[in-house]
Amino acid sequence: MNGLLVLIPIALLLGLLGLAAFFWSLKRGQFDDMDGAALRIFVDDEEDKAVQP
Repeated sequence: MNGLLVLIPIALLLGLLGLAAFFWSLKRGQFDDMDGAALRIFVDDEEDKAVQP
């Protein structure tokens, strides 16, 4: 029983820390453009074409 008195507050604290980190990353714009980086590989750059013989 004493173990639960210690583990439950620790679990709640870790959950709140994870939730705070998630909202912080939302506020900083980490999830704004999920598809842009994945699709950027398909864009042909003119600089790359000039280097290839």
